[in-house]
Amino acid sequence: MTENPPAVDEAAQSLRDRINTSQPHTARIWNYWLGGKDNYEVDRAAGDQIRQLHPGIGEYARADRLFLGRAVRHLVHDVGIRQFLDIGTGLPTADNTHEVAQAAAPEARIVYVDNDPLVLAHARALLTSSPEGRTDYLDEDLRNVDAILEHAAKTLDFSKPVALILLGVVIFVGDDEDPYALVRRLVDRLPAGSHLVLSHTITSPSMPDVDEAVKFWNEHGTPKLTQRTPEDVARFFDGLELLEPGVLSCSRWRPEGGDASEPEEVAMFGGVARKL
Repeated sequence: MTENPPAVDEAAQSLRDRINTSQPHTARIWNYWLGGKDNYEVDRAAGDQIRQLHPGIGEYARADRLFLGRAVRHLVHDVGIRQFLDIGTGLPTADNTHEVAQAAAPEARIVYVDNDPLVLAHARALLTSSPEGRTDYLDEDLRNVDAILEHAAKTLDFSKPVALILLGVVIFVGDDEDPYALVRRLVDRLPAGSHLVLSHTITSPSMPDVDEAVKFWNEHGTPKLTQRTPEDVARFFDGLELLEPGVLSCSRWRPEGGDASEPEEVAMFGGVARKL
């Protein structure tokens, strides 16, 4: 009598079915620019074509990542934040939010949110936690605020300050979806003393090649991007206490001076603000 074949992991199969390897995806291209291996030939080809249109665009990934590290360290060391809600996580790489936070505060708790199936597949394996803290991951879209907060409440205590991290993710919310109201819905549910950390690709007359690169992406990749001016990006912080030096190139937000290879100016603007 032969043994029955092992049951198919329906969840894993469903995850694999959602991964589209025929079209470039922003999370995988970002991973490619950061030197990662979690990408496909279609992503590398698109990433190279975008760099031809705008040679410095690969530096945005690095500048955004360094900005994340500096912001998290500030919030842990100087503000005392111990809870992080990181929406639009992207593919895990070096110096993820939980690694930076728990290096200084092992008891820190982090909830990651992303709706990319490849991110989910790797998050399950790589996003671990210190014994004292906790790390969780949610497969959800930024737009589903209630679902995100309901799940995050299983790990985070929303009676205490939380750092809401939205790095390079609001660019995927079109103007017709009112991205400002979406961010405000998230911030409104957080207690006083919470912080918003946000970055966003900009459009500027001084950087026309950025517009060309985004145009190429929107014609060939997924999901589509919406650029905004520096003034438009600053609007996401309305009603909050914006920390110095304000909203500017991620590479110029409190640079630590330890890495001379970081570019001076990138078209990825960011800021950090406190909820009063």
